Amino acid sequence: MTSPAADPAASAPTPTATDVPTPGSVTGRRIPAAVWVALGIVYVVWGSTYLGIRVVVESLPPFLSAGMRFVAAGVILLGVVAWRQGPAALKVTGRQLASAALVGLLLLLGGNGLVVLAETSVPSGLAALLIAVVPAWVVVLKACFGERPSAGGLAGVLLGLAGLAVLMLPGLSGEVQTGGVVLVVLGTLAWSTGSFASSRIEMPANPFTASAYEMIAGGLAGLGVALLRGEHHGFDPSAVTGRSWAALAYLIVFGSLIAFTAYAWLLHTAPLSLVATYAYVNPVVAVALGALILNESLTWPIVLGGAIVVAGVCLIVSTERRR
Repeated sequence: MTSPAADPAASAPTPTATDVPTPGSVTGRRIPAAVWVALGIVYVVWGSTYLGIRVVVESLPPFLSAGMRFVAAGVILLGVVAWRQGPAALKVTGRQLASAALVGLLLLLGGNGLVVLAETSVPSGLAALLIAVVPAWVVVLKACFGERPSAGGLAGVLLGLAGLAVLMLPGLSGEVQTGGVVLVVLGTLAWSTGSFASSRIEMPANPFTASAYEMIAGGLAGLGVALLRGEHHGFDPSAVTGRSWAALAYLIVFGSLIAFTAYAWLLHTAPLSLVATYAYVNPVVAVALGALILNESLTWPIVLGGAIVVAGVCLIVSTERRR
Protein backbone atom coordinates (compact mmCIF):
# COMPACT_ATOMS: atom_id res chain seq x y z
CA MET A 1 0.00 0.00 0.00
CA THR A 2 1.04 3.55 -0.58
CA SER A 3 0.88 6.72 1.37
CA PRO A 4 -1.33 9.16 -0.62
CA ALA A 5 -4.98 9.22 0.37
CA ALA A 6 -7.39 7.00 -1.50
CA ASP A 7 -10.43 9.29 -1.42
CA PRO A 8 -11.59 9.45 -5.04
CA ALA A 9 -13.55 12.61 -4.49
CA ALA A 10 -11.23 14.54 -2.22
CA SER A 11 -9.19 17.45 -3.49
CA ALA A 12 -5.68 16.13 -3.01
CA PRO A 13 -3.00 18.58 -1.85
CA THR A 14 -1.37 20.13 -4.87
CA PRO A 15 2.40 20.69 -4.84
CA THR A 16 3.80 23.97 -6.07
CA ALA A 17 5.83 24.22 -9.24
CA THR A 18 9.05 24.19 -7.23
CA ASP A 19 8.29 20.87 -5.55
CA VAL A 20 9.19 18.71 -8.54
CA PRO A 21 10.41 19.41 -12.05
CA THR A 22 7.45 20.17 -14.26
CA PRO A 23 7.58 20.13 -18.06
CA GLY A 24 4.31 22.00 -18.20
CA SER A 25 0.71 21.49 -17.23
CA VAL A 26 -1.66 19.59 -19.46
CA THR A 27 -3.66 21.94 -21.62
CA GLY A 28 -6.34 21.17 -24.13
CA ARG A 29 -6.86 17.58 -25.15
CA ARG A 30 -3.25 16.62 -25.78
CA ILE A 31 -1.60 14.74 -22.94
CA PRO A 32 2.22 14.98 -22.98
CA ALA A 33 4.34 11.83 -23.06
CA ALA A 34 5.78 12.72 -19.64
CA VAL A 35 2.32 12.32 -18.11
CA TRP A 36 1.95 8.83 -19.55
CA VAL A 37 5.43 7.92 -18.29
CA ALA A 38 4.61 9.14 -14.76
CA LEU A 39 1.23 7.38 -14.84
CA GLY A 40 2.95 4.20 -16.00
CA ILE A 41 5.31 4.45 -13.02
CA VAL A 42 2.38 4.75 -10.62
CA TYR A 43 0.52 1.91 -12.32
CA VAL A 44 3.41 -0.55 -12.38
CA VAL A 45 5.42 0.41 -9.29
CA TRP A 46 2.50 0.73 -6.89
CA GLY A 47 0.97 -2.40 -8.38
CA SER A 48 4.25 -4.24 -7.81
CA THR A 49 4.59 -3.26 -4.15
CA TYR A 50 2.32 -6.16 -3.13
CA LEU A 51 4.71 -8.56 -4.83
CA GLY A 52 7.64 -6.78 -3.15
CA ILE A 53 6.05 -7.14 0.28
CA ARG A 54 5.43 -10.83 -0.29
CA VAL A 55 9.12 -11.36 -1.17
CA VAL A 56 10.31 -9.25 1.80
CA VAL A 57 8.39 -11.28 4.38
CA GLU A 58 9.84 -14.53 3.04
CA SER A 59 12.81 -13.99 5.38
CA LEU A 60 12.26 -10.63 7.13
CA PRO A 61 9.84 -10.09 10.06
CA PRO A 62 6.73 -8.17 8.91
CA PHE A 63 6.58 -5.14 11.22
CA LEU A 64 10.36 -4.86 11.46
CA SER A 65 10.69 -4.71 7.68
CA ALA A 66 7.77 -2.29 7.30
CA GLY A 67 9.18 -0.03 10.03
CA MET A 68 12.63 -0.03 8.41
CA ARG A 69 11.09 0.77 5.03
CA PHE A 70 9.10 3.79 6.09
CA VAL A 71 11.64 5.31 8.49
CA ALA A 72 14.31 5.10 5.78
CA ALA A 73 12.00 6.50 3.09
CA GLY A 74 10.75 9.29 5.37
CA VAL A 75 14.25 10.42 6.35
CA ILE A 76 15.39 10.39 2.71
CA LEU A 77 12.33 12.37 1.65
CA LEU A 78 12.95 14.97 4.39
CA GLY A 79 16.50 15.34 3.09
CA VAL A 80 15.30 15.77 -0.48
CA VAL A 81 12.74 18.40 0.54
CA ALA A 82 15.35 20.33 2.56
CA TRP A 83 17.81 20.15 -0.34
CA ARG A 84 15.31 21.22 -3.02
CA GLN A 85 13.29 23.78 -1.09
CA GLY A 86 15.37 24.71 1.94
CA PRO A 87 15.06 23.75 5.61
CA ALA A 88 12.13 26.14 6.01
CA ALA A 89 9.98 23.72 4.00
CA LEU A 90 10.23 21.22 6.86
CA LYS A 91 8.75 23.60 9.45
CA VAL A 92 5.27 22.70 10.66
CA THR A 93 3.13 23.60 13.64
CA GLY A 94 2.64 21.18 16.51
CA ARG A 95 -0.93 20.60 15.38
CA GLN A 96 0.16 19.82 11.83
CA LEU A 97 2.85 17.43 13.07
CA ALA A 98 0.33 15.64 15.29
CA SER A 99 -2.10 15.35 12.37
CA ALA A 100 0.59 13.93 10.09
CA ALA A 101 1.60 11.45 12.80
CA LEU A 102 -2.04 10.34 13.26
CA VAL A 103 -2.51 9.82 9.53
CA GLY A 104 0.80 7.97 9.38
CA LEU A 105 -0.31 5.62 12.15
CA LEU A 106 -3.61 4.90 10.41
CA LEU A 107 -2.20 4.52 6.90
CA LEU A 108 1.16 2.88 7.52
CA LEU A 109 0.91 1.09 10.86
CA GLY A 110 -2.75 0.10 10.68
CA GLY A 111 -3.18 -0.08 6.91
CA ASN A 112 0.17 -1.14 5.48
CA GLY A 113 1.38 -2.91 8.64
CA LEU A 114 -1.59 -5.26 8.78
CA VAL A 115 -1.25 -6.00 5.07
CA VAL A 116 2.45 -6.82 5.46
CA LEU A 117 1.58 -9.17 8.34
CA ALA A 118 -1.23 -10.72 6.28
CA GLU A 119 1.02 -11.35 3.29
CA THR A 120 2.94 -13.92 5.34
CA SER A 121 -0.06 -16.16 4.62
CA VAL A 122 -2.13 -14.45 1.89
CA PRO A 123 -1.12 -14.29 -1.81
CA SER A 124 -0.06 -10.83 -2.96
CA GLY A 125 -2.68 -10.69 -5.72
CA LEU A 126 -5.52 -11.51 -3.35
CA ALA A 127 -4.26 -8.89 -0.89
CA ALA A 128 -4.21 -6.24 -3.62
CA LEU A 129 -7.77 -7.04 -4.67
CA LEU A 130 -9.02 -6.94 -1.09
CA ILE A 131 -7.32 -3.55 -0.67
CA ALA A 132 -8.92 -2.21 -3.85
CA VAL A 133 -12.20 -1.84 -1.97
CA VAL A 134 -10.76 1.12 0.00
CA PRO A 135 -12.58 3.80 -2.09
CA ALA A 136 -15.87 2.11 -1.16
CA TRP A 137 -15.08 2.35 2.56
CA VAL A 138 -14.21 6.04 2.09
CA VAL A 139 -17.59 6.71 0.51
CA VAL A 140 -19.24 4.93 3.46
CA LEU A 141 -17.28 7.05 5.96
CA LYS A 142 -18.27 10.23 4.14
CA ALA A 143 -21.92 9.15 4.26
CA CYS A 144 -21.61 8.56 8.01
CA PHE A 145 -20.51 12.18 8.39
CA GLY A 146 -23.44 13.58 6.46
CA GLU A 147 -22.16 13.67 2.88
CA ARG A 148 -24.75 11.92 0.75
CA PRO A 149 -23.19 9.70 -1.93
CA SER A 150 -24.30 9.91 -5.54
CA ALA A 151 -26.35 7.11 -7.03
CA GLY A 152 -23.29 5.94 -8.97
CA GLY A 153 -21.13 6.11 -5.87
CA LEU A 154 -23.65 4.06 -3.87
CA ALA A 155 -23.86 1.48 -6.66
CA GLY A 156 -20.07 1.32 -6.71
CA VAL A 157 -19.98 0.72 -2.95
CA LEU A 158 -22.48 -2.12 -3.24
CA LEU A 159 -20.49 -3.65 -6.10
CA GLY A 160 -17.25 -3.30 -4.15
CA LEU A 161 -18.67 -4.94 -1.05
CA ALA A 162 -20.16 -7.75 -3.14
CA GLY A 163 -16.76 -8.31 -4.71
CA LEU A 164 -15.17 -8.26 -1.26
CA ALA A 165 -17.54 -11.01 -0.13
CA VAL A 166 -16.55 -13.16 -3.11
CA LEU A 167 -12.85 -12.52 -2.48
CA MET A 168 -13.19 -13.75 1.09
CA LEU A 169 -14.34 -17.18 -0.12
CA PRO A 170 -10.77 -18.57 -0.38
CA GLY A 171 -10.39 -17.96 3.35
CA LEU A 172 -13.77 -19.46 4.18
CA SER A 173 -13.03 -22.52 2.05
CA GLY A 174 -9.63 -23.05 3.62
CA GLU A 175 -7.60 -22.26 0.47
CA VAL A 176 -5.84 -19.45 2.38
CA GLN A 177 -5.70 -18.62 6.08
CA THR A 178 -8.86 -16.83 7.20
CA GLY A 179 -6.87 -14.78 9.69
CA GLY A 180 -4.78 -13.30 6.90
CA VAL A 181 -7.86 -12.29 4.92
CA VAL A 182 -9.37 -10.65 8.02
CA LEU A 183 -6.13 -8.75 8.64
CA VAL A 184 -6.23 -7.30 5.13
CA VAL A 185 -9.86 -6.23 5.56
CA LEU A 186 -8.99 -4.55 8.89
CA GLY A 187 -6.07 -2.89 7.13
CA THR A 188 -8.41 -1.46 4.48
CA LEU A 189 -10.59 0.01 7.23
CA ALA A 190 -7.57 1.65 8.88
CA TRP A 191 -6.32 2.95 5.53
CA SER A 192 -9.76 4.31 4.64
CA THR A 193 -10.04 6.07 8.01
CA GLY A 194 -6.61 7.64 7.52
CA SER A 195 -7.50 8.73 3.99
CA PHE A 196 -10.77 10.23 5.21
CA ALA A 197 -9.12 12.01 8.15
CA SER A 198 -6.27 13.47 6.10
CA SER A 199 -8.62 15.72 4.13
CA ARG A 200 -10.43 16.97 7.25
CA ILE A 201 -7.68 17.82 9.73
CA GLU A 202 -4.93 20.43 9.60
CA MET A 203 -2.04 18.85 7.71
CA PRO A 204 1.32 20.36 6.66
CA ALA A 205 0.80 22.51 3.57
CA ASN A 206 3.66 20.85 1.68
CA PRO A 207 2.49 17.36 0.64
CA PHE A 208 6.05 16.02 0.49
CA THR A 209 6.79 17.22 4.02
CA ALA A 210 3.50 15.75 5.22
CA SER A 211 4.26 12.41 3.59
CA ALA A 212 7.75 12.32 5.12
CA TYR A 213 6.43 12.90 8.63
CA GLU A 214 3.67 10.34 8.05
CA MET A 215 6.22 7.73 6.97
CA ILE A 216 8.54 8.42 9.89
CA ALA A 217 5.68 8.26 12.42
CA GLY A 218 4.23 5.11 10.91
CA GLY A 219 7.67 3.53 10.55
CA LEU A 220 8.69 4.22 14.15
CA ALA A 221 5.37 2.82 15.35
CA GLY A 222 5.96 -0.26 13.21
CA LEU A 223 9.38 -0.77 14.82
CA GLY A 224 7.71 -0.41 18.23
CA VAL A 225 5.16 -3.10 17.36
CA ALA A 226 7.99 -5.31 16.10
CA LEU A 227 9.69 -5.01 19.49
CA LEU A 228 6.45 -5.79 21.34
CA ARG A 229 5.93 -8.85 19.12
CA GLY A 230 9.49 -9.96 19.80
CA GLU A 231 10.42 -9.96 16.12
CA HIS A 232 14.00 -9.02 17.08
CA HIS A 233 14.48 -12.17 19.15
CA GLY A 234 16.61 -14.60 17.21
CA PHE A 235 16.66 -12.26 14.19
CA ASP A 236 19.83 -12.90 12.20
CA PRO A 237 20.45 -10.45 9.32
CA SER A 238 22.79 -12.97 7.70
CA ALA A 239 19.87 -15.39 7.41
CA VAL A 240 17.86 -12.92 5.32
CA THR A 241 17.94 -13.82 1.65
CA GLY A 242 19.38 -11.49 -0.93
CA ARG A 243 16.05 -11.24 -2.72
CA SER A 244 14.31 -10.09 0.48
CA TRP A 245 16.90 -7.34 0.98
CA ALA A 246 16.57 -6.38 -2.69
CA ALA A 247 12.77 -6.27 -2.39
CA LEU A 248 13.02 -4.06 0.70
CA ALA A 249 15.36 -1.66 -1.11
CA TYR A 250 12.93 -1.64 -4.05
CA LEU A 251 10.03 -0.74 -1.77
CA ILE A 252 12.01 2.10 -0.17
CA VAL A 253 13.34 3.66 -3.37
CA PHE A 254 10.68 2.91 -5.95
CA GLY A 255 7.53 2.28 -3.93
CA SER A 256 7.89 5.03 -1.31
CA LEU A 257 9.96 7.68 -3.13
CA ILE A 258 9.89 7.54 -6.93
CA ALA A 259 6.27 6.48 -7.35
CA PHE A 260 5.05 9.00 -4.77
CA THR A 261 6.95 11.81 -6.48
CA ALA A 262 5.42 10.78 -9.81
CA TYR A 263 1.97 10.76 -8.19
CA ALA A 264 2.40 14.22 -6.67
CA TRP A 265 3.66 15.57 -10.00
CA LEU A 266 0.63 14.08 -11.75
CA LEU A 267 -1.72 15.80 -9.29
CA HIS A 268 -0.17 19.10 -10.39
CA THR A 269 -0.05 18.32 -14.10
CA ALA A 270 -2.66 15.82 -15.26
CA PRO A 271 -6.47 15.66 -15.06
CA LEU A 272 -7.58 14.17 -11.73
CA SER A 273 -9.91 11.79 -13.53
CA LEU A 274 -6.87 10.33 -15.31
CA VAL A 275 -4.70 10.15 -12.17
CA ALA A 276 -7.48 8.40 -10.25
CA THR A 277 -7.35 5.43 -12.63
CA TYR A 278 -4.45 4.03 -10.58
CA ALA A 279 -7.05 2.87 -8.02
CA TYR A 280 -8.34 0.15 -10.32
CA VAL A 281 -5.23 -0.52 -12.40
CA ASN A 282 -2.94 -1.30 -9.44
CA PRO A 283 -4.78 -4.46 -8.33
CA VAL A 284 -4.80 -5.81 -11.88
CA VAL A 285 -1.02 -5.28 -12.10
CA ALA A 286 -0.55 -6.91 -8.69
CA VAL A 287 -2.56 -10.01 -9.62
CA ALA A 288 -0.69 -10.38 -12.92
CA LEU A 289 2.74 -10.06 -11.28
CA GLY A 290 1.82 -12.45 -8.48
CA ALA A 291 0.70 -15.08 -11.00
CA LEU A 292 3.68 -14.61 -13.36
CA ILE A 293 6.51 -14.30 -10.83
CA LEU A 294 5.31 -16.16 -7.72
CA ASN A 295 3.03 -18.62 -9.51
CA GLU A 296 0.06 -17.57 -7.38
CA SER A 297 -3.05 -19.42 -8.43
CA LEU A 298 -5.95 -17.58 -10.02
CA THR A 299 -9.00 -19.29 -8.54
CA TRP A 300 -12.51 -18.41 -9.64
CA PRO A 301 -13.30 -16.37 -6.46
CA ILE A 302 -10.19 -14.25 -7.07
CA VAL A 303 -10.99 -13.66 -10.75
CA LEU A 304 -14.70 -13.04 -10.26
CA GLY A 305 -14.40 -11.08 -7.01
CA GLY A 306 -11.53 -9.03 -8.39
CA ALA A 307 -13.52 -8.13 -11.51
CA ILE A 308 -16.49 -7.04 -9.38
CA VAL A 309 -14.31 -4.95 -7.06
CA VAL A 310 -12.49 -3.25 -9.95
CA ALA A 311 -15.84 -2.48 -11.62
CA GLY A 312 -17.14 -0.99 -8.39
CA VAL A 313 -14.04 1.15 -7.86
CA CYS A 314 -14.19 2.32 -11.48
CA LEU A 315 -17.80 3.38 -10.96
CA ILE A 316 -16.97 5.20 -7.70
CA VAL A 317 -13.99 7.05 -9.21
CA SER A 318 -15.85 8.08 -12.37
CA THR A 319 -18.97 9.35 -10.57
CA GLU A 320 -17.34 10.97 -7.54
CA ARG A 321 -14.81 12.88 -9.65
CA ARG A 322 -17.66 14.56 -11.54
CA ARG A 323 -19.26 15.90 -8.36
